[in-house]
Amino acid sequence: MSKFVFVTGGVVSSIGKGIVAASLGRLLKSRGYSVSILKLDPYLNVDPGTMSPFQHGEVFVTEDGAETDLDLGHYERFTDTAMSRLNSVTTGSIYQSVINKERRGDYNGGTVQVIPHITGEIRDRIHRVASNSNADIVITEIGGTVGDIESLPFLEAIREFRNDVAKNDIAYIHVTLLPFIKTSGELKTKPTQHSVKELRSIGIQPDLLVCRSDKEINEGLKKKISGFCGVNISSVIEALDADSIYSVPLSLKKEGLCKETLKCLGLENKACDLKNWEDLVHNLRNPRKPIKIALVGKYIELGDAYLSVVEALRHACIEEKALLDLQWISAEMIEKSSAQKYLKNVDAIVVPGGFGNRGVNGKIEAIKYAREKEKPFLGLCLGMQCAVIEWARNIQKLKDASSSELDPHTNNPVIHLLPEQQDIIDLGGTMRLGVYPCRLQKNTMGKKLYDEDVVYERHRHRYEFNNSYKQMFLDSGYKISGTSPDGRLVELIELTDHPYFLACQYHPEFLSRPGKPHPLFKGLVKASQKLTSKNS
Repeated sequence: MSKFVFVTGGVVSSIGKGIVAASLGRLLKSRGYSVSILKLDPYLNVDPGTMSPFQHGEVFVTEDGAETDLDLGHYERFTDTAMSRLNSVTTGSIYQSVINKERRGDYNGGTVQVIPHITGEIRDRIHRVASNSNADIVITEIGGTVGDIESLPFLEAIREFRNDVAKNDIAYIHVTLLPFIKTSGELKTKPTQHSVKELRSIGIQPDLLVCRSDKEINEGLKKKISGFCGVNISSVIEALDADSIYSVPLSLKKEGLCKETLKCLGLENKACDLKNWEDLVHNLRNPRKPIKIALVGKYIELGDAYLSVVEALRHACIEEKALLDLQWISAEMIEKSSAQKYLKNVDAIVVPGGFGNRGVNGKIEAIKYAREKEKPFLGLCLGMQCAVIEWARNIQKLKDASSSELDPHTNNPVIHLLPEQQDIIDLGGTMRLGVYPCRLQKNTMGKKLYDEDVVYERHRHRYEFNNSYKQMFLDSGYKISGTSPDGRLVELIELTDHPYFLACQYHPEFLSRPGKPHPLFKGLVKASQKLTSKNS
């Protein structure tokens, strides 16, 4: 039987509930407990798949092809446990399910209401994660802030959940803020008190408080918070601003978050093995030479749009004891000026995924620069498609070459729509999504990096390399180093006689883990180090 932990947030949004949930997952796993984490998001979209990155950051794709909140990426990276579509729940998906049931007559003509039908559906989703994952502990993060209208059904559902399980099978953790007022030189507890009061008003008494602060919380303040909020003083957990998200599990372990949670759940506080994690943080804090890597995209104003790519680069740099010096380069600025202007001083270039025409020519120019100047290059999804277009235009002199997505009237659609996508109208959840196998070809850089015959990578795309141009591509000095097992779909390409030039149709960033960097990102960093040491 699973035990359940619910993580709520108060005072302000973006307080770090996802990192607290992921860190707790890491701490529990380090003690031998299996963990699954799900996110309850209060927006009405069915999933983030059709939402702008400016609105919601990146879309994280699970193994089974769900388009989910970026917090699921944190959950996977911290716990090294694959999540599924069951681990991402939105208000939209809940209402859609309930309305579908009503249309089918599942409620026998009864009046459908928020309570019990919506809250009951939410509870069912949590139980479903427990039964499908068979996890010892299921952690549920509730998006938004206590007091938000949108979050009320979720909060009511987790209050009701108390009646579904035994007393020691559930724990409530509330993440809150202790603001520092410069004029008085004090940390203020009143916002936390009000946040807990709001939580209590809907029937939830938190068992633990995780107090975010940029100043140390002394015992007197902890005692005050404990008294006003009805929480044991040992369960008032200090969460100081950290130098890295990866150091948060270590600081929360020191504060006793895991120990107190296990106490609430009536579970043994087993020996904790965080040696590998401690080594990881040590390497992160003690890098050698910096590596300047350019990320050429169209959403650079919002770093969360490429969160998993950045983390994958960071994982590789930590592994190779390098300092990641990330350069955010707007593809549109390259279009207005030149690749030389923005890329001449970088050690490597990454072109990530995306959709639409905006900035594409800038990405193509960046790839051309990487090819001609022998800069290590990695293209991801659209980044690979742009690499193929760059090849067609600049090597094969097919000047109008493009993707049929970007230019439906091109005479040379080197990238075209997947046949199975031809008749699809709906946008949400209809792409080639989730894990697919990729067979690696002998005598290629890709095969050397993976050291596997077949790998399984996550995809999110509609368009694909046009095989009509395959022989022309191979004759020009490029290799197709990975395909679908039947050889029909091109998955990984590379350029021979180049220090490092690879591009893939899939999203390797989703499988990178701290302590287990993805081979393609690790290869990029190692190639960059080799070139910088050679040139120094």
